Amino acid sequence: MPKLSSAQKTTMASHRKAGRNRRIRSNIKTNVGKGEALIQAHDLEQAKSAASEAIGGLDRAANKGVIHRNNAARHKARLMKKLNSSARG
Repeated sequence: MPKLSSAQKTTMASHRKAGRNRRIRSNIKTNVGKGEALIQAHDLEQAKSAASEAIGGLDRAANKGVIHRNNAARHKARLMKKLNSSARG
């Protein structure tokens, strides 16, 4: 446990930010998973809307610094690749 009051405040802020980041990451994983599940089920209309929502969440998380921008780009590319290949055939 930190002794200085400024260190205690920093620790509390760190825990607060970690909780916020955890919620954002969990939401991203949920949205990407929903999109992939809908793609597997060949429900393309709902899959497109779910992919759009997942991409928006990834972009917001990358802008806030929760995840790295390359990580967001990689997830978006993989999701769109699955969606496009499913739409073709």
